[in-house]
Amino acid sequence: MQPIKLLLVDDQRLMRDGLRTLLELESDLRVVAEAENGRQALNAYAQYRPDVVLMDIRMPEMDGVEATRRILAEHPQAKIIILTTFDDDEYVFEGLRAGALGYLLKDVSSEELAQAIRTVAAGGALIEPSIARKVLAEFSRLRPTKPTSLPEPLSAREREILSLLAQGLSNRQIAARLHLAEGTVKNYVSTILQKLGVTDRTQAALKGRELGLV
Repeated sequence: MQPIKLLLVDDQRLMRDGLRTLLELESDLRVVAEAENGRQALNAYAQYRPDVVLMDIRMPEMDGVEATRRILAEHPQAKIIILTTFDDDEYVFEGLRAGALGYLLKDVSSEELAQAIRTVAAGGALIEPSIARKVLAEFSRLRPTKPTSLPEPLSAREREILSLLAQGLSNRQIAARLHLAEGTVKNYVSTILQKLGVTDRTQAALKGRELGLV
């Protein structure tokens, strides 16, 4: 199996070096390029076509949100994970609108980061739990809605799983919380996405909030 190709975008050389060292300990991950600002990231993506981009937010010349927006405008298939800190909330919401598939804090463990990369590379989306709560809280504040019916309503169990999914829990964590098999949770999640008419977990969380389901 081919390794997942990564582009690291961060204006701090030490951060890039540290990420490269940690990620290349994983046999299925390979850093193919680095960039120190958003402008360089555009060129690096076009040249190397990585599977996943790890994108810093605050950088000179062009920040991570604008770089995410421009990369996806030119390469809609791009998969981008934004690395953020607690005081970057305003950028997180902009990044969501720009189309990033992942939002992680820079103090995430190497194991969690590697798993997030694999999730996004496989077509999923992942938001660190504390950020997921902020996103949903902001979404609720900006767009208060009343519950709306779906063509096919969610069952009580499906709504329970959607609520946990919206908190940023993985299938494994949901399975442990509800005492279900992980495969069973995966099937529930697939059904939830289908009923909500969305393609990933992030969209499901936001659609669930919009419809008053979580």
